[in-house]
Amino acid sequence: MAGGGDLKVLGVWTSPFVIRVRIVLNLKGLAYEYVEEDLGNKSALLLGSNPVNKSVPVLLHGGRPVNESQVIIQYIDEVWAGAGPAVLPSDPYERAVARFWAAYVDDKVGSAWQGMLFRCNNEEERAEAVARAAEALQTLEGAFEECSKGKPFFGGDGIGFVDVVLGGYLGWFGAIDRIIGRKLIDPARTPLLAAWEERFRTTEVAKGIVPDDVDKVLAFLQTLLAIGSMK
Repeated sequence: MAGGGDLKVLGVWTSPFVIRVRIVLNLKGLAYEYVEEDLGNKSALLLGSNPVNKSVPVLLHGGRPVNESQVIIQYIDEVWAGAGPAVLPSDPYERAVARFWAAYVDDKVGSAWQGMLFRCNNEEERAEAVARAAEALQTLEGAFEECSKGKPFFGGDGIGFVDVVLGGYLGWFGAIDRIIGRKLIDPARTPLLAAWEERFRTTEVAKGIVPDDVDKVLAFLQTLLAIGSMK
């Protein structure tokens, strides 16, 4: 594998933002060292590498930090353009479309995820966040049909930018399903996304990275709630 000892990822195993970076590194076939951070007692390396947001993930490449998951993914795709499949399309218009939908995922799905787990003060607020997530996923159902053109992933035949950005949330979706008593990605409402989720989870690059133990994720949620942050 490429990468050698030059790459290090500072992260938290449940973070959707960390998960997507690790999936892209796997997709590119890059070797890296993974360092699990304690969000209640952040390391000097993390604080020094990301002094502005003090958050994970951080990619250290030859000791130099790159921050923010979508920026990191694009950095990896550019620096190791010849390694593994491209994450972003080569066509400028298709690349712009992928960036739009990736931003939509974090703006709409990500904000609803934060609301469901960390910002709701009662069941009414959680229900509102669930409704926002369901609406966003319904929109993404249409985006998948448009972007995939009948192929298995947003990126077509293989995993692309929107796939890894949305796929990072899947471990938490399983936990949320348990909390709310129904599936967020509902096969009846969003059959294309439901089939996509099943395919994505079983890819070699996602195995062992996307959490599949709901009990373990829910137990970790209690730790995060005590800290008061996912970052």
